[in-house]
Amino acid sequence: MEVNLIAWTPEPEKVVAAAARLCYSPDAVPELMAGLEREQVRRLVGQLYDRGHLSTFEHVSFQFSVDGVSRALSHQLVRHRIASYSQRSQRYVRETGFRSVVPPSVRENPAALTRFQAALDELQSAYAALLEEVPAEDARYVLPNACMTSLLVTMNARALLHFFELRTCTRAQWEIRELARRMLTLVREVAPHLFRRAGPPCETGKPCPEGEMSCKRKK
Repeated sequence: MEVNLIAWTPEPEKVVAAAARLCYSPDAVPELMAGLEREQVRRLVGQLYDRGHLSTFEHVSFQFSVDGVSRALSHQLVRHRIASYSQRSQRYVRETGFRSVVPPSVRENPAALTRFQAALDELQSAYAALLEEVPAEDARYVLPNACMTSLLVTMNARALLHFFELRTCTRAQWEIRELARRMLTLVREVAPHLFRRAGPPCETGKPCPEGEMSCKRKK
């Protein structure tokens, strides 16, 4: 898996703070931006988070390139609907010799790994044969969830906070949990105050929503 933060709103924390100030000020946004000091921004962003006033977080966005992840992961990722996605198409890009993501539980079990690899080899052969007989958009129906893919993902800060709350949880599936962890590390480097308290509820002081399914990390 390779995850990169390739672009983001310039001065994201100051933009959020200025948006909040705008609601109560006669000044225009450029004047508000110019008048905000670093400590004011830090304090205001914290207050907005504490009070749940997160609409201003929607004014800043972050773009990620994501490579070497499975189609199984991408099917989960697109359930986060307040986001924009572009993904390598299996209709137009032939997956001959496709690479696969191997789950840790399979990789660590020799018998399972042998069975897993044999199934992938058979699908590789079937896919190559089908490409000679039918269009690629139809041959792709035999491709597995393990098939690697690449995406460009854009989310605003509020959507990211929700994404991190759900997907860094130990109850999340291992691959998307790793993706969320890496994305969180990247955005904290450019907007540490916006994402200072991002993460699963058990780490941010919120009640766990999993009920009986909770991992019991925090009682």
